Amino acid sequence: MSNPCKRRLIRDFKRLSSDPPGGISGSPCPDNIMLWNAVIFGPADTPFEDGTFKLVLTFDESYPNKPPTVKFLSRMFHPNVYANGELCLDILQNRWSPTYDVAAILTSIQSLLHDPNPNSPANAEAAQLYRENMKEYVRRVKATVEESWLDPGDSMDVDASNAGSGSSDRNV
Repeated sequence: MSNPCKRRLIRDFKRLSSDPPGGISGSPCPDNIMLWNAVIFGPADTPFEDGTFKLVLTFDESYPNKPPTVKFLSRMFHPNVYANGELCLDILQNRWSPTYDVAAILTSIQSLLHDPNPNSPANAEAAQLYRENMKEYVRRVKATVEESWLDPGDSMDVDASNAGSGSSDRNV
């Protein structure tokens, strides 16, 4: 791993830990500073309010000169989020700048939840509903918010809840 990349990621983590923007959190995996887990809480006064949306950020040696790959692990119904969780966000593509850090990336994603861009859709159905049938769009978003509370993507929770239940034969 390049030292500039590692130093920058450590600096990003220190900044995010010491002065976290409201409604977002993130940290590197304990055994891999190039892989981060993050959570964005749905912004107030939006259909995403009360949602807890998990993301993964994958960095490579070229960071901060190139952006990380960012992907929602939680299912999203949003005009600028692809079905696989990847985002259509200008700062992660053609408007990237090395001045952006992890806090800025997560804040931009949170802002995108607040203010979608239906003119650059990654999800054509969500964009069409956003433009033409706001009531149905809000209903679909609220369904993903409720799903985010029960996110099955976190198998660690499942494993922890089964610990000590006698269902494992590893201790035999």
